[in-house]
Amino acid sequence: MFVGAARIGKAMRYELRCRECNKSWGNVPKSICEDCFSPLEVFYDYDSIRADFTREKIAQGPPNIWRYSALLPLPDHYQPTLPVGFTPLIKANGLASSIGAKKLYIKNDAVCLPTLSFKDRVVAVALANAKSFGFDTVSCSSTGNLANATAAQAARNGFKCWIFIPADLEPAKILGTQVFGAKLVRISGSYDQVNRLCSQIADEHLWGFVNVNLRPYYAEGSKTFGYEIAEQLGWRLPDNVVCPMAGGSLITKIKKAFQELIDLGVVEPKHVKFFGAQATGCSPISTAVKLGNADIDPQKPNTIARSLAIGNPADGHYAIKTITGSGGWSEDVSDPDIVDSIQLLAETEGIFTETAGGVTLGCARKLYKSDRILPDETTVLCITGNGLKTTDVLVDEYEQEQPIAPKLAEFERLLGEFELPVAVGA
Repeated sequence: MFVGAARIGKAMRYELRCRECNKSWGNVPKSICEDCFSPLEVFYDYDSIRADFTREKIAQGPPNIWRYSALLPLPDHYQPTLPVGFTPLIKANGLASSIGAKKLYIKNDAVCLPTLSFKDRVVAVALANAKSFGFDTVSCSSTGNLANATAAQAARNGFKCWIFIPADLEPAKILGTQVFGAKLVRISGSYDQVNRLCSQIADEHLWGFVNVNLRPYYAEGSKTFGYEIAEQLGWRLPDNVVCPMAGGSLITKIKKAFQELIDLGVVEPKHVKFFGAQATGCSPISTAVKLGNADIDPQKPNTIARSLAIGNPADGHYAIKTITGSGGWSEDVSDPDIVDSIQLLAETEGIFTETAGGVTLGCARKLYKSDRILPDETTVLCITGNGLKTTDVLVDEYEQEQPIAPKLAEFERLLGEFELPVAVGA
């Protein structure tokens, strides 16, 4: 039975507990245990949820993340208005043949509603709790996608909104925040410095910071990414998941989702290996895994993959445990490899991903080459954001074509320049 100063929660079906000392904190806007200073996480009374989380009940739900509401930390009688999630899981045959795979799938959150990244999932759950906790202003520190998602959903739900970002963020992501009317604050510093400032502001102002005081609830939204993978595979788990890592939370929550599905009897038990992907210019988790370290040595980011440029990831320790505990591995790739992988995914599958997706695919290519992932294994690549947000990295990759006159003869001349000569003896 749960104890603690609970404020909301489906007949006490869930509460916050410390990840390390296990102390209960009920349901409050808090992310750190005051006793041992470890992070808080949402824990569930699974016995009370079991009957509401079956394949049949889920199938009766809406085609979005709210079909999994029984295992999300939502206030009693919460009525969502935004159909977030349930993005496609695509069999990637063209990409598979080009990288030596056979059973390759892409979970494509580049088309997630409303702002084209998986961050829409976490913000939806965070803001459901922000309203119940009585906040009228919501905020976040962000490398871009979270800024877009928070600003958009704040506008829809009637919150005032302040967004804090590093000053060197991609122009499209800055514009994709401003358009929703949020107050945007650009900071001369790294994301880690921005995040520290937001932690200080959260102590002084009664605002709901989605990735500070609302972080435990926010993080649970990532589980829906894992639930959807299992459901879209016919309620089966894959052999491998390759996931981009910034703060490190997503990879841990996909694992949590899979374990919950097993524990509740929704899927057959199966061992899944988790592989973390980072850019070489900011790879604190990947470096730790390769060195066999359990903790992070912070880095100063220097990469075009700015959405992953977190040098001191909040969930780095737990991401390492998820990867190594599953028998997986972590890789990192250079900026040129990121761009090459963005182009490869677009040319083989018609999916335009942002730089984080280029990191995911680039690392997957290395994992196949090193036989850490085998061709016949069912593997899911997590594509978490849309390429329209990071077009700046591609502007120098393509020549500007000269226009031609609107005449058939001009087109035929151009066509002749592109036609390959017929081989002798053909």
